[in-house]
Amino acid sequence: MTKKYNQKLLIFGLVASSVLGITCNIQSSSAQVTYGSYVGVGTTMGLIEDSQVGGIISARYKFLKNPVSLRTQALIGDSTAIISTISYDMPINWQTDVYLGVGLVLASEDKSSTVGNKISFALQPGVDYIIPNSNTVIFGNAIIAFDSYRNRSSNAFSIQGGVSWRF
Repeated sequence: MTKKYNQKLLIFGLVASSVLGITCNIQSSSAQVTYGSYVGVGTTMGLIEDSQVGGIISARYKFLKNPVSLRTQALIGDSTAIISTISYDMPINWQTDVYLGVGLVLASEDKSSTVGNKISFALQPGVDYIIPNSNTVIFGNAIIAFDSYRNRSSNAFSIQGGVSWRF
């Protein structure tokens, strides 16, 4: 009886230590949202009706300890638009996070930009990648602007990409 009891105790100890070891490894290696705010430049391209190409100035303000960021992009081309969103950031690994932002498009009324020509609601899915051992961030996102044209009921879709400096 003592031998069986010792074997069960040994097996229980091995299983418990294995589970504890796995749990500790998961907690210590779990990804965290990339830290740091940034400013950057890049390009934008409209994909639906107005296939315009332009430049962007991009900024991100990262709230530390929370997976939330404020993001603003100024799209510059034939006309201008400013997109401001608040995003929820989800880490993939130590250098990469994906995000989904919601906010507003403030577009100029005179000409259509890559995201329309009126104030509209926007979704902004994207990804940030920090180049290891540097302050350089490569970013890419899409902007889906709903009912974003004055003279027609149509949505706009554009993609952006660029490089930024993290601080």
